[in-house]
Amino acid sequence: MSKRIGIIGGLSPESTVEYYLYLTRTYTRRFGSSAYPEVLIYSVSFQSYADWPAQGRWDLVAHGLSEAARKLEAAGADFIVISANTMHMVVDEVRQAVHVPVLSLLDVVSEAVAGRGFKTVGLLGTRYTMEQAFFPRALASRGIQTLVPDVEERQYINGVIYNELVKGQFNPEARQGFVKIIQRLAQCGAEGVILGCTEIPLLVRETDAGLPLFNTTTLHAEAALQYALQD
Repeated sequence: MSKRIGIIGGLSPESTVEYYLYLTRTYTRRFGSSAYPEVLIYSVSFQSYADWPAQGRWDLVAHGLSEAARKLEAAGADFIVISANTMHMVVDEVRQAVHVPVLSLLDVVSEAVAGRGFKTVGLLGTRYTMEQAFFPRALASRGIQTLVPDVEERQYINGVIYNELVKGQFNPEARQGFVKIIQRLAQCGAEGVILGCTEIPLLVRETDAGLPLFNTTTLHAEAALQYALQD
């Protein structure tokens, strides 16, 4: 029996769907059947998770996600994933709230970058992901330096994420803007770039950018699938 996967979703709907589709369709493609692991999804109301970080209320973010994790645990999840990069700022608090494992995106992505032998990578995401220390700290623990866009570029990226991507809007103009920023990070020494927001891979692909991109959604979902299938 595979482990039952619990997903804290709604952060945004687009990323939640991507996790679910990856888990189910990858299993079927890989094993030739539809006997994929059971998946429980608790979809939070996204507005609070946009408002609380803007107010600096990460305590409320931690409390809300911890409650969601406890509900998934009570429903029978054997382990939990948070389907958002930014919310991993409080992953330690969520881990402490439940008795089942919480599979951290930060660990998964850091291992993937280290596995490529890269020592310097760019990081795109919400302004919280780009400006707070939680992601660079995870990378630094594996000897990897993080480059982030400048202030104006960070504002632009954050605006596109919250005003377009989380609403399912993927515009060619935004794609061009992101590619320009990625190419500038490459000029500054980035060997690859982490797409540190689960919606960005729906906008930009490696063929657009011209250098390795780390899709945090598929990396995290793949790790969840593998973990679910372990004895």
